[in-house]
Amino acid sequence: MFYSKKSLGQNFLNDQNIIKKIINLKNIKNKDIVEIGPGKGAITEEILKHHPNSLTIIEKDNYLLKKLNDKYKKNKSISFYNDDILKIDLERIIKKKSIIFGNLPYNISSQILVKLIKFKKWPPKFTDLILMFQKEVAEKILGKSYGRLSIIANYRLKHLNKFDVSPNCFFPVPKITSTVIHLVPLRKVNYKINDIKNLEYITNLFFSSRRKMIKKKINKIFDLNQINKFKNLNFNARPSDLKKEFYYQATQFYENG
Repeated sequence: MFYSKKSLGQNFLNDQNIIKKIINLKNIKNKDIVEIGPGKGAITEEILKHHPNSLTIIEKDNYLLKKLNDKYKKNKSISFYNDDILKIDLERIIKKKSIIFGNLPYNISSQILVKLIKFKKWPPKFTDLILMFQKEVAEKILGKSYGRLSIIANYRLKHLNKFDVSPNCFFPVPKITSTVIHLVPLRKVNYKINDIKNLEYITNLFFSSRRKMIKKKINKIFDLNQINKFKNLNFNARPSDLKKEFYYQATQFYENG
């Protein structure tokens, strides 16, 4: 008998209605698909019923990947990677116009999303992200809980659809509700940021003291000439009071010295 591993954040989706709802968010027939963390293969099986052009599977758990490999070894359209999603060079291995699915481990879901956002080439090779998160994390991505993750996510992505998933749809049953989000990359961005790592730095700097006024942070990062470029900026505001556009502009000023 296989037991889920808490260290890998494993909660296996086993509700067929939810699985079909996830796959039906996008027409995947004859498309190149990537699945992150397939687990026991419930979503994998549904993907294959829709006859994709190819399926790339990335699974860290040796045992689970072997089981999937044994089950589908005759299917030449499937590529298997026994690797850590946070370490693998995903941008290199996926095909152009791929659709990425993932019932993501709760403990690293935001890190996985940021990895996808940080693709060096943009627009990226993927056309759609259909990912499951802890509801609390999903609300951060969607901006309902405003902060670093929503600012970074909304710089390069927009969401098309979302729905919640009950804990009872999983085994073992988690203590929290999940949310599936369908995201697509923005083809054009209004603010030119050379390196997303700089946006991460700026947002981290401000939100590490989210209850404090921004004045000290502004004076620490920027010179007087740069500060004067911020129009109608309230220096007594707190980080969560400022719109996401402020952080994009601040990153631009930071990169331009």
